[in-house]
Amino acid sequence: MMKTFLTTVLMGAALIIPVTLAPVQLNAADQKYHDKGHNDDHQWNSHEDKAYRMWAKENHRKYVRFDKLKDEDRENYWGWRHDHSDAILKINIR
Repeated sequence: MMKTFLTTVLMGAALIIPVTLAPVQLNAADQKYHDKGHNDDHQWNSHEDKAYRMWAKENHRKYVRFDKLKDEDRENYWGWRHDHSDAILKINIR
């Protein structure tokens, strides 16, 4: 009886572990965004998120996830971002 119980537990764990490790949804960090104004693409990462938070603060805006932002606001951000490199914003790149 103990052998059957252990076998069942191990089989159950083997089936559940891959499901729990799989990503549930894509985050903004997993996306690429196209900048229509400059006709280029931007990979969203931690540096981009820091810059976006600086833009939001500088423009007196409440933080909204970038993927939920209106298209006009996204284009405004990309325009600002092209004028503010990581070096200017003092974002450490390691």
